[in-house]
Amino acid sequence: MINFLLKLPNWILILLSRKKQITLEHRKLHPPFQLMLSQDTLGDVDFSTLTAEQFRESYLEQSKLIPQQPNHKVVTEDHQISVGSENILVRQYTPLDSAETQNALVYFHGGGWVIGSVETHNELCESLCLKLGFKIFSVDYRLSPEYKYPTPFNDCLAGYNWVVDNSVDLKIKENNISVGGDSAGGNLAAAICLKQQEAGQPLPKAQLLIYPVTDLQFQTKSIQEDCAEGFMLTKVAMEWFAEQYLESKDSVMDPLVSPLLANSLQGLPPAVVVTAGFDPLRDEGNAYAEELKNSDVKVFHKEYLGYIHGFATMPIIPGVDNALEEISKEFLELT
Repeated sequence: MINFLLKLPNWILILLSRKKQITLEHRKLHPPFQLMLSQDTLGDVDFSTLTAEQFRESYLEQSKLIPQQPNHKVVTEDHQISVGSENILVRQYTPLDSAETQNALVYFHGGGWVIGSVETHNELCESLCLKLGFKIFSVDYRLSPEYKYPTPFNDCLAGYNWVVDNSVDLKIKENNISVGGDSAGGNLAAAICLKQQEAGQPLPKAQLLIYPVTDLQFQTKSIQEDCAEGFMLTKVAMEWFAEQYLESKDSVMDPLVSPLLANSLQGLPPAVVVTAGFDPLRDEGNAYAEELKNSDVKVFHKEYLGYIHGFATMPIIPGVDNALEEISKEFLELT
């Protein structure tokens, strides 16, 4: 039923949303998103009393409304890796019909460092695996507030280093391991590049940053005004996520928390930076892309003008798969 509705002509979708088409300056909200947002209840959430466990349960229930289809062209394998005294899961995705040795992308899921998992981003990782022809390694890092910064970051760094250290056994092409993620995962991927550079360690081949969090000060126009509410992710939600992630507000100024605040981005890996026009994180993502360019880093940046935050995990929306095709094509150009 949902599939049928979303494929109706745009004018019908706008009519069903019971609003005129929503615009922001030169941007027009993609009609399937407008219809979807007319049913969204996130704006009704009381974040002053919400617990992380309640949010996770709600997120999982919502994700079940659109069943994921198994992809028989991808082979998965789960690895347990040690991080200190704990183990975390790293799920490997390998294209079924491909050369034995491939490039790799270490991927970090989104969810504000609080929600999300390897499972919620399984379909996206399968899609990237096939579109890129890469082995994907999805890291199930520990979540906040149970594990505050820097634990989630350290888990992601450990996942990346595990792939690097075991690249021969994992049949990965030498020096062809990239990092990527969406939203909070994009933040973690960008931070790993900064950390590797700071430590004088080999850098990832490239970075794939899909609507990344880059500045937890949250002072841009898109989060304060344009998209503060009404487009699923809200300003209040982002402030709540940051509160769960960080022990102290002072940590906001740490470049590994807010990569846009780094003293220099020179010498970082080439990047694909993707932003969405109706996203509170739009402006900080756009700013990070510009700062990378100004630092002589090779960058492909595209703002999907009519899209909202989280679109990469919404393949049911017409146009999203084409966007992922374009993103993957541009990422291949960098690797």
